Amino acid sequence: MLLSAAAAGALILAGCGTDAAAGDQSASDGEAHSHDDGTHPHGDDVTLEHVHGLGIDPADDTLYAGTHYGLVRISPDGELTRIADRVQDFMGFTVVGPEHYLASGHPGAGQDGPGNLGLIETTDGGQTWETLSLAGDADFHALDAADGVIYGYSGGRLLVSEDGVDWADRGEMRIADLAADPTDPQRVLATTEAGLVLSEDAGKNFTAVPDAPLLVLADFAPDGDSTVGVAPDGTVYGSTDGGLTWAERGTVDGAPEALTVDGDEVYVAVGGAVLASTDGGATFTELYRGR
Repeated sequence: MLLSAAAAGALILAGCGTDAAAGDQSASDGEAHSHDDGTHPHGDDVTLEHVHGLGIDPADDTLYAGTHYGLVRISPDGELTRIADRVQDFMGFTVVGPEHYLASGHPGAGQDGPGNLGLIETTDGGQTWETLSLAGDADFHALDAADGVIYGYSGGRLLVSEDGVDWADRGEMRIADLAADPTDPQRVLATTEAGLVLSEDAGKNFTAVPDAPLLVLADFAPDGDSTVGVAPDGTVYGSTDGGLTWAERGTVDGAPEALTVDGDEVYVAVGGAVLASTDGGATFTELYRGR
């Protein structure tokens, strides 16, 4: 149940919202299938279709993208490499350490298993993956973690875990993206239909961020203060106080799909392309654009 308070125009969300976010479509629980429509790229034909998550691996300071057709490494000169040549639908995707990633999604061509992969983990840079929990149940469309606390959004509900195995259900919300504060894992931003909301208690309660722009994506830099958000129309906003106040910085051309921030470096996936900024999102250049 969504709770609201009119004082100062603030919206208080007591661990809840209403429905699943738009576009949150999960496969039937427990259904074994290969997520293959017959049109996916093979071999050297690697593209960035439907990017669901971006992250910088501190092991090599290289950008990785979780996509509809596999986990893709994007070199500094824009060369794409699909990791382990695994054509699998990576939905939620986040980097949590050197060669250590968490993800969710659906099986790819020739892969057996439940339709929803639950939470999966790799500690070798995506070469192999292990199921941690919720196989057949969860399809995380938003996923982030900080200092061992994992936030996931599946089936219209916010779930929180401290070990990737046992989960606390924080209730229904309409979330597009989650951003956990790297310096305070109890602190998480969520972009919602009602606007940007902030929790200081690991998602138990949320408060609207006053005067924040309507964002579809948000991410913290490692310092926890620098924060970047992107609006549905591609306008880029920045914050220097951990997401409490925002100012317009720049723009990306097209509907944003995924975002990651590493200091002044900002990467945004937009319609088959990845744009890169070295000035906190004020200006962008193309790192990669599909043919």
